Amino acid sequence: MIVTIAIWLGYLASLCLIISLIVTTDIKFRFYNLLGCLFFVIYALLLSAWPVFITNAILLCINIYYLYQINTRQEKFDIIEFGAGNPLAQKFLDYYKEDIATYYPGFNPSQLNGSINFIILRDLTVANIFSAGLQQNGEATVYLNYTAKPYRDFKVGTFLFNKEKNFLVSKGVSKLLYKSMEHRGHIRFLERMGFSRIANDTLQGYELNLQR
Repeated sequence: MIVTIAIWLGYLASLCLIISLIVTTDIKFRFYNLLGCLFFVIYALLLSAWPVFITNAILLCINIYYLYQINTRQEKFDIIEFGAGNPLAQKFLDYYKEDIATYYPGFNPSQLNGSINFIILRDLTVANIFSAGLQQNGEATVYLNYTAKPYRDFKVGTFLFNKEKNFLVSKGVSKLLYKSMEHRGHIRFLERMGFSRIANDTLQGYELNLQR
């Protein structure tokens, strides 16, 4: 029985290590690598495989250390507004064009005209681009809020919707609307950021009241 459990733990550990090499962010890599090492530690204890135990126990500690560093690291975020045709923003849009289409299939660069547009810098690196059309009643429909893959650890969203929500309020935004969101990963992001599903039969999407 113990041998059978150990074998399945070995398979599970191997799967976690494989996943860690596929994910695109440091925090996910460390998380899945940590899980893999943890399962291998238990596997080694069950089978008294001490070389495997020692190696993975050390790697487990290393992963814990780097996860702590990632989560406690102080990064500098900045917001820079831009207008339609901005060369830096256009370079970013062109570079991530295919991935943007998976999240915002209906986005068109022409929507940048007359909209609230800005990029978010993370340690002086362009991490996010945002665009929303503002109505007179203070409701802003988000056309684009795209974060590059290496920075999808919720820190950009936390910065924008929590720490710097007054920036949006200063632009006259009282409510943010996402219409017809279908990407599951993005929906999970919105829910984590405090967005709620729109309770309206004629409109499907998510909303966040910035006045709360």
